[in-house]
Amino acid sequence: MNFFRGHRTRHSESIRNLVRETQISARDFVYPLFITEEAHSSAITAMPGQGRHTLDDLPKIAQEIVNLKIPAVILFGIPLHKDEHATSAFADDGIVQKATGLLKTKFPSLCVITDVCLCEYTSHGHCGLLKENGELKNDASIERLAQVALSHAKAGADIVAPSDMMDGRVSAIRKTLDEAGFVNTPIMSYAAKYASAFYGPFRDAAGSTPQFGDRRGYQMDPANKQEALREIAADVSESADFIIVKPALCYLDVISQAKQNTSLPIVAYNVSGEYSMVKAASGAGYLDEKRTTMEILTSIKRAGADIIITYHAMEVARWLASENTL
Repeated sequence: MNFFRGHRTRHSESIRNLVRETQISARDFVYPLFITEEAHSSAITAMPGQGRHTLDDLPKIAQEIVNLKIPAVILFGIPLHKDEHATSAFADDGIVQKATGLLKTKFPSLCVITDVCLCEYTSHGHCGLLKENGELKNDASIERLAQVALSHAKAGADIVAPSDMMDGRVSAIRKTLDEAGFVNTPIMSYAAKYASAFYGPFRDAAGSTPQFGDRRGYQMDPANKQEALREIAADVSESADFIIVKPALCYLDVISQAKQNTSLPIVAYNVSGEYSMVKAASGAGYLDEKRTTMEILTSIKRAGADIIITYHAMEVARWLASENTL
């Protein structure tokens, strides 16, 4: 009988490895780090295995990241002081600025990406500045975000990553960086950031839950894909250097479409809720953690992501290193 026999290339591990179309490597990953001004590091209950790190503890985890050959980290600051104007976000001695300088001094080869947003620094928890009636001030917000990005670049950030979803912020940041002489500092834009239920554990970790209302007025409706493509096209036209789709797992179609529509590197953010679901289900014995994690990350890369921001990065890098030594 003459018919296609797909089993021929599946029946042994060595052949499956030979024909595997999508490969996962530690070099695909960016590892998120929460940096706190509190006196002590602390575990994040909602995200098992993750923590808030002090500046004193940061070199230890950074050394492990470097040893695992993970090429980049993205920093999220947790300041002690918050106000309506997010003044801690652009202070020369801010927590992200200090952490960036420390990492670039001790680990110059580690790519340091900084999250550029106001939600962790505002007393109200929104991603931009607000009018007295609680309405968002978009244009004033992008000026403030540009200040934040510039302060990060001055501190040594390799890449700045605006995550606020204000209209026109990529253009404002690019103009500010260029005028200050940082023409070679790339912008990794959260171009398609959805108003997702999967951010819950992150907001607990970073203390960035809005004090009133929600973010659906500026983050995207999960039902929309064409709108995401318009947002991506706008950020490309404003000189973004990387495009982020966030979250990842429920938006594989958006990642795939983004990959087809632009030649820029596509970054997928495997967010806190996606991470915590795997941890909870595997902890209860419902799923095999390693197989589930690898399947999820493979699907994200298969969809078209060139880079994956993921809290799983360190444990996956250890698994891969272990397999390579067998």
